[in-house]
Amino acid sequence: MPNPTAQNHQITNFSIFFWATSFFIIIFTVIISTLTRSPPPATQMADPALHPETPPYHKTQPLKQIAIDYTPDACTHCSDSNSITLVYDHRGGARWRTTTRFLYGTFSSLIQCPKGNTSGLNFNIYLSSMEGDKSQDEIDFEFLGRDRNLVQTNYYTTGTGNREQIHDLGFDCSDGFHRYVIKWGPDLIEWLIDGKVVRKEEKREGEWFPEKPMYLYASIWDASYIDEGRWTGKYEGCDAPYVCLYKDVHVPAETAIDG
Repeated sequence: MPNPTAQNHQITNFSIFFWATSFFIIIFTVIISTLTRSPPPATQMADPALHPETPPYHKTQPLKQIAIDYTPDACTHCSDSNSITLVYDHRGGARWRTTTRFLYGTFSSLIQCPKGNTSGLNFNIYLSSMEGDKSQDEIDFEFLGRDRNLVQTNYYTTGTGNREQIHDLGFDCSDGFHRYVIKWGPDLIEWLIDGKVVRKEEKREGEWFPEKPMYLYASIWDASYIDEGRWTGKYEGCDAPYVCLYKDVHVPAETAIDG
């Protein structure tokens, strides 16, 4: 007669062996599956060439060369330090611009506006397809001499503006340098001050939007005659000469158009 105790031991040993073997097979299968499985599409690295974070037309480079439209003695450009000085005095003002136009891109400059009683003066940085052309496209930052805590933004399409907005800077624009940026694309314009977007305009269906190649301009001039002095104030000139400083000027690297 078989020994029941021996049979029980055999059954117990077989059960332990069976479950231990099954456990190791399961673990081995899970490990192999994990090692050979392809990552899900959501975790795979995106190709930066197919999904660029910044459109190519927003790449920038330092401004190397300018043209001076009038009063060259009142404008100084140092390409080595990437700085430009405009002066308003008894000679009047001055205006500089880039030597090429650009079709879209990012334009930026550190600017310190003139000190003293600047009533009547307009100092600025802006884009325009051509000064003097009544059908111009244009995008502006304009400082109003009557109050240096304000800046006006505006844009024109085929000579039509009337899109002015006044912004409170929260500081006197003559107290040190601040960075002003215009980002212009086919469907979007952004104005930034010290890295903060202060205005954004998107292209709307059926409406005109700036699309002509534009120069980067900057000038200082007496705007007293506009709206009987209500825009910039009346010029007094008691603190002349008035000096507007631009430095670290950057323009688009890949969108220049000659002519």
